[in-house]
Amino acid sequence: MSGERKKIIPQKHPMPEQDPAVRCHNFDEVALGYSEETAVAEANRCIQCKNSPCVEGCPVEIDIPAFIKMIAARDFAGAIKKIKEKNNLPAICGRVCPQENQCESKCTLGKKHEPVAIGRLERFVADWEMAQPEPIQVQAINPLGKRVAVIGSGPAGLTAAADLALMGYKVTVFEALHIAGGVLVYGIPEFRLPKAIVAREIENITRLGVEIRTNYVVGKLASVGELLEQGYDAVFIGTGAGLPYFMDIPGENLNGVYSANEFLTRNNLMKAYKFPQYLTPIRVGKRVAVVGGGNVAMDAARTALRLGAEAYIVYRRTFQEMPARREEIEHAREEGVKFELLASPIEIKGNEEGRVMSIICQRYELGEPDESGRRSPVPIPGAVFEMPVDTVVMAIGQGPNPLIPQTTPELKTNRRGNILAKEETGETSMAGVFAGGDVVTGAATVILAMGAGKKAARAIHDYLQNNKG
Repeated sequence: MSGERKKIIPQKHPMPEQDPAVRCHNFDEVALGYSEETAVAEANRCIQCKNSPCVEGCPVEIDIPAFIKMIAARDFAGAIKKIKEKNNLPAICGRVCPQENQCESKCTLGKKHEPVAIGRLERFVADWEMAQPEPIQVQAINPLGKRVAVIGSGPAGLTAAADLALMGYKVTVFEALHIAGGVLVYGIPEFRLPKAIVAREIENITRLGVEIRTNYVVGKLASVGELLEQGYDAVFIGTGAGLPYFMDIPGENLNGVYSANEFLTRNNLMKAYKFPQYLTPIRVGKRVAVVGGGNVAMDAARTALRLGAEAYIVYRRTFQEMPARREEIEHAREEGVKFELLASPIEIKGNEEGRVMSIICQRYELGEPDESGRRSPVPIPGAVFEMPVDTVVMAIGQGPNPLIPQTTPELKTNRRGNILAKEETGETSMAGVFAGGDVVTGAATVILAMGAGKKAARAIHDYLQNNKG
């Protein structure tokens, strides 16, 4: 009936998942994705409000109401075209983007009910496209005859490369590792982001004319300045944050202590979980302690669990202050990861052979909030305990690799080694050189890195149109 108000379904349609008792023993994807009928039903929850606040919460500026409306009308081809006008990694974003803190946090429906499941719908149409014989082409490309070098094939680099290619530039991506994808392939486990999905998204980007050169370490084989001398008209640096941080406590050099980067790279990129089929061994023993409370810590603990260990998260605050996504924390708890909260290691003990035997931990209570708004942990005098463990994984953050700044003295960096770049453009202190993502901000999210790559691509286009003949 004309003028009749649509009935609002208060709750999101749940995401089908593997049973926790089953998935904790395999590396298959946990979330199974919406069916066509569920996706259409979820899309119909969107009230298509006029001011579209969800778009304001999207770092890559997707027209969210438009693609959701197309899903509701079962125009899935139109929906993926609409998404790919702004985002060339939709299957990845639909899986790992923290939508609850981005687009969904702005959803008008979420003020009284649960917000529309924007991320799940993005994943649905991306997976629908992958099931088709050929990917959906968004627009024709008019070559401009200029070349751009992109250093790093993580989310910032891939986004910048795709956007620049669509603008008409000849783009070459230089990747230090033997496989493209950056943190998407070495940092995020298979059960959260299947590597076949990443490979397919990258293949779609190469169809735009982007060349990807692997095993190429910029700073060793060529410097940033030398790339410009070789005829590249501009350079984008998106090398991420791959330098792990440690706690500087006694025992960190013992066998059995890993950075989260090494632990996850061995499993995700080098398939240690399939040893001896893949020749990368990893020893976890019976008990693993993962130090930290972010998504990387959850990934490491859930990986250790799947390798057959009893996994513990050791974190110096409580669940409330934990920076990991709620979904990742709940998945870890469901699967059997144990949490030792308000505690932090002060020493790692080893045996006569130099292998980890245990960690000595300090107990804490929460004091006043720090500058980030989280309550600061305060040590409780005399409250020290010992945990027997075989492996310790440090997941307390990471910084930028210093190689490019060290070989490019014209690039200004901050005290942490992050490249200084303008937030809205990615411009650095070096003419024609732009940077974005974790190498600028420090470790953050995939979608924020993508947003930085998108801003830099626009700025590079302006630079090349206005400053180069």
